[in-house]
Amino acid sequence: MDTQNEHPHQELQEPLIPNSSNESAVTSPPPPASHGLNPRLEKVLTDPDLPRLKRLTLATWIEMGLLSSLAAPAIFVYMINNFMSLSTRIFAGHLGNLELAAASLGNSGIQLFAYGLMPILLLFGESSAVASDAAIFVYGLIPQIFGYATNFPIQKFLQAQSIVVPSAYISVATLGIHLLLSWVAVYKLGLGLIGASLVLSLSWWIIVAAQFVYIVASGRCKETWRGFSPLAFTGLWEFVKLSAASAVMLCLETWYFQVLVLIAGLLPDPELALDSLAVCMAVMGLLFMVSVGFNAAASVRVSNELGAGHPRSAAFCVVVVNLVSFVVSVVEAAVVMGLRHVISYAFTGGETVANAVSGLCPFLAVSLVLNGVQPVLSAKLGALEKSFITYDLFDQWKMQEPIISLSIEAHYVMQGIWSGMIGGTMIQTLILLWVTFRTDWNREVEKAKERLDKWEDSKKEPAVN
Repeated sequence: MDTQNEHPHQELQEPLIPNSSNESAVTSPPPPASHGLNPRLEKVLTDPDLPRLKRLTLATWIEMGLLSSLAAPAIFVYMINNFMSLSTRIFAGHLGNLELAAASLGNSGIQLFAYGLMPILLLFGESSAVASDAAIFVYGLIPQIFGYATNFPIQKFLQAQSIVVPSAYISVATLGIHLLLSWVAVYKLGLGLIGASLVLSLSWWIIVAAQFVYIVASGRCKETWRGFSPLAFTGLWEFVKLSAASAVMLCLETWYFQVLVLIAGLLPDPELALDSLAVCMAVMGLLFMVSVGFNAAASVRVSNELGAGHPRSAAFCVVVVNLVSFVVSVVEAAVVMGLRHVISYAFTGGETVANAVSGLCPFLAVSLVLNGVQPVLSAKLGALEKSFITYDLFDQWKMQEPIISLSIEAHYVMQGIWSGMIGGTMIQTLILLWVTFRTDWNREVEKAKERLDKWEDSKKEPAVN
């Protein structure tokens, strides 16, 4: 349904930064922001007396200040948390190439179908040595699944209130504990893969417990956390409708990447294929956390602006955060290309693996640039658009099958697998850009107000009864 036809606002026909209006000029420096919100931004964007260039410059500085205070700690937290998993694979890799391949395969399996997948791989021709070691690694990751599920809503609860620095401190402290315990378990106690994975699971639960203690004990959350309550289930169906399609989209995309790792394990030289792809995936996963951090910051910024009734500020935030994330991703890609011959040595030794990784780095660089935009765009789409993107992901899978098949016949297996990933991500990014461009921000403000009103009414109902 076209919401623009139902809600014909004059503002939608105007440029994002209008040329004329009746409001007075805003030339003084912006005041400090509170909770990721600054009312001066909307005034600047709608001020006709400021020249367009000055208006854009001032609005950009305001937005950059708001964005950086949210994005920098969020990026730091996500990268530290990702590095915990990455360090576990590094510990495994320095035990040997087989252990690195097993840890990579096991990590992919746990994210895809948990431990039940490992015996199945043997039926499809997976190397018995790799699959057996991967199964051992997976057993230790079982508790991590529940740690993930508990950690994400806690993090979002804090991020929604612009509370991100405490999570950063907690992540840094946990990383130190994780590295120490991993070293003891793997090298001193000789527990190998199972020790490394069990320590990773423990580290995630340390983060969960520390953040929950902060929420309960901190005065900053006393108005938002008042204990467990049945009110938590209010509006649950609306939440499911809003998030279900997005969850399916994320699962399909994540599973696709994990399936590619599993496919690599079925190739004639599974250790080399898994090692080279695992190194590239690990680098991409770590740098992908930068985009995830921008995603989290953008979600908070856009939500706050919509809740405050500022459609232009919300739209402007989308533009700024995507440009910043794109520039950062280009820099990341350039660094990866410059270090492509030595990246693999951080994970495992051997010139053969180094050469294989170097050959995949151009594909990795392109993926980094695309992933600099796609996750940030996906943070701002509503349920209708997300459903549309979810359906498109099935088309991506179909499109990539002939690319991979042709590459296998030409003996460029890994390049073909990665080309399929790039093609799918590119299609999704273009569609996300198109949907974002067509977003009715005034209608989004109305929907935000409706949700707030419904929540306020639900809180008043018990008192009336």
